[in-house]
Amino acid sequence: MHPERLEQLLREVAAGACSVPAALQALDRWPVEDLGCAQLDHHRHLRRGLPEVVFAERKQPQETEEIAAALVAGGSDLLVTRADEETRARLARRFPEGVANARARTFRLAADRERFGEGHVAVLAAGTSDLPVAEEAVETAVALGARVTTAYDVGVAGLHRLLPHLEQVRCANAVVAVAGMEGALPSVVGSFARSIVIAVPTSVGYGASLGGLAALLGMLNSCASGVTVVNIDNGFGAGFTAALVNQRIVAAAGEGVD
Repeated sequence: MHPERLEQLLREVAAGACSVPAALQALDRWPVEDLGCAQLDHHRHLRRGLPEVVFAERKQPQETEEIAAALVAGGSDLLVTRADEETRARLARRFPEGVANARARTFRLAADRERFGEGHVAVLAAGTSDLPVAEEAVETAVALGARVTTAYDVGVAGLHRLLPHLEQVRCANAVVAVAGMEGALPSVVGSFARSIVIAVPTSVGYGASLGGLAALLGMLNSCASGVTVVNIDNGFGAGFTAALVNQRIVAAAGEGVD
């Protein structure tokens, strides 16, 4: 259950607008709902400020739809990652107001659209082949409330392409840099960024890139300060981390904290 919905329910009980039995009925699936195929955590938004995310890979499409429906019924935002075409189609039919991204293999639905678009997360991709991972980071950060800007095909093979986007990098609360091959982009970005740079190695590249291992090791050995690294092709992890950092900065600014 979303914290705002829970607070509203408690206020209604206190004001006598909702009976205790009715409130208990509204909470009967909270905090954990047994769906058979999954133990759904309705409490996560209260603990972490962010809802449970559905990882659809290797789930049956109907299982993912059932989990998604239970989350939405509980008043939660919805983000589904690694969803295949059939799963995305089922979710789009069930939630026509949601947003499906075929390249990112994601589906998202906002319970409260007014809370979205805060702060600034920048997502950069070295090459067009890195876009599925970069778009997964974008969709994740957007689903978690961030305003996201992008700069694609700005890798070191043509470094001049990055230069027009440096102000975007410097102004962001968090930067996600996605690259395959030798994975050099995050080190370059780290020399300009004023915030954390979250490096994402991708499995893009020729044989010696070893399915992203070369990029991963290059990023782990970055000489630029403030660069942290997630696992190969983990756009979700990068977008989630960037959204968390952005969320804290936005909250601190709203509280007047320097």
